[in-house]
Amino acid sequence: MSARLRAVVLLSGGLDSATTLALASRTGFECYALTFDYGQRHRVELDAARRIADALGVARHEIVRFDLRQFGGSALTDDIGVPKDRPGAEIAEGIPVTYVPARNTIFLSFALAWAETLGSSDIYVGVNSVDYSGYPDCRPEYIEAFERMADLATKAGVEGKQRLTIHTPLIRMSKAEIVETAMEAGVPLELTWTCYEPEPDGAACGRCDACQLRMRGFAEAGLVDPLRYA
Repeated sequence: MSARLRAVVLLSGGLDSATTLALASRTGFECYALTFDYGQRHRVELDAARRIADALGVARHEIVRFDLRQFGGSALTDDIGVPKDRPGAEIAEGIPVTYVPARNTIFLSFALAWAETLGSSDIYVGVNSVDYSGYPDCRPEYIEAFERMADLATKAGVEGKQRLTIHTPLIRMSKAEIVETAMEAGVPLELTWTCYEPEPDGAACGRCDACQLRMRGFAEAGLVDPLRYA
């Protein structure tokens, strides 16, 4: 039997990344999950990522630690309030203060380094350009540009041994479609985490942009969200 192809999967602990991991595994890849402890506002998502990686049976799960609080500039890494109770039209307009400068570029660079050492040509990331809260590094043109850069910047790319593909299976899905896909793919939804600013008792706030997008997705899909909200 030939060895399975390897893929590096970015895993934040959220609904989108967990669904992406499940899809990569179902496609037949041996999955190497990569999570980042970058000084974000809370640790709940790190625990969620560990549980999901274990539940979905990854070949290896690494948590890379560095501190973007040194730079700040985001409500997730600085003393900036997380927006709450914003209407849908406002969430969809502009780049919010929860945007972490260059975060996906940093994350994908780590994924690229690991993929090259694993002999992998495949990276999976759960970016979404439909219900994506205005993040510029979730757009298809950004992903395409990073692929081109990767082939120029790596030994494997220059020597023609590897041509990187960044898989974005959720990029054109609505949040409702992502919820439905997660259910079909067997994602343990009760283990996923979405909230930007959890309550002291561990409940999701239900008011930040991320919570609102998630709740709307479950409602539109006609499914019950297992996450506990305040």
